[in-house]
Amino acid sequence: MTDLLDEIAALKKREDASILAHYYQDSEIQELADFTGDSLKLARAATQVQSRTIVFCGVHFMAETAKILNREKRVLLPDLQAGCSLADSCPARQLDRYQEMLRANDHRFQTVAYINTTAAVKALSDWIVTSGNAEDVIRRVPPDQEILFVPDRHLGQYLQEVTGRKMILWNGSCMVHEIFSVGDLLALKRTLPQALTIAHPECPANVREHSDFVGGTEAMIRYVAARPDPTDFLVATEANMLWQLQSQVPRHRYHPVPGITCACNKCPHMARNTLEKLRDCLRDGTPEIGWQPEFDQAKEVLQRSLLN
Repeated sequence: MTDLLDEIAALKKREDASILAHYYQDSEIQELADFTGDSLKLARAATQVQSRTIVFCGVHFMAETAKILNREKRVLLPDLQAGCSLADSCPARQLDRYQEMLRANDHRFQTVAYINTTAAVKALSDWIVTSGNAEDVIRRVPPDQEILFVPDRHLGQYLQEVTGRKMILWNGSCMVHEIFSVGDLLALKRTLPQALTIAHPECPANVREHSDFVGGTEAMIRYVAARPDPTDFLVATEANMLWQLQSQVPRHRYHPVPGITCACNKCPHMARNTLEKLRDCLRDGTPEIGWQPEFDQAKEVLQRSLLN
């Protein structure tokens, strides 16, 4: 392990590279990253990187976003197959046809897309949101316009609740957050009756309604940091987030909420990134995210939504 870490450090220097890692990456990758964060924090961090190469330890749409916001930089992704069930649930051609159908039926709407989408979908959208800025962006949509929210129906339902804006919801969901077991959550709450439950808004409503706090990963960190006394937290999001919480606010105890099929939920796409693949992509300069025609339109939407 030490030799591998030394090799990565040497290659980083040789390639003038910065490593960005999502909170859902394994702890060993988060520990050596130059920047860690949620999608919003990392998208903004990508615009501040001084090195000529960005290695994005996350999933494909995240690396794609980093490239869109940094056309002149080389952006590498350790495993090109690191995808996203949400992005897969909303193909651009299908969205385009649905938008045309809505217009043909006299709907006046703006499309708000979760960042967990392809660049082609972003190019068809009016706004891009993350769990960290979604409420603010929703409130920027003119009240005389309907909102088509894609692709996460659970996040969309949550945003309807907190903003009061009715939406046309796409039928997509995150494969990790979709399978949290409300029965197991309630059993865990009985075992730890003093614990507080924090849940990501990608969770289904039956999990959110039994939670003390609902928010994205950055909001979770702020929430637990605001509690001065040691507390037990039941955490309903991707299991690697517990390492980040423990690292930043170690006075608390964190317990993963079980999923239907396993004791803790981990994203198989995030897990495709390993230290070995990180080393290899630095060494070989591949896989690289190349510029695509739809990136120009997607860039304008991303900048308006996330940077302005």
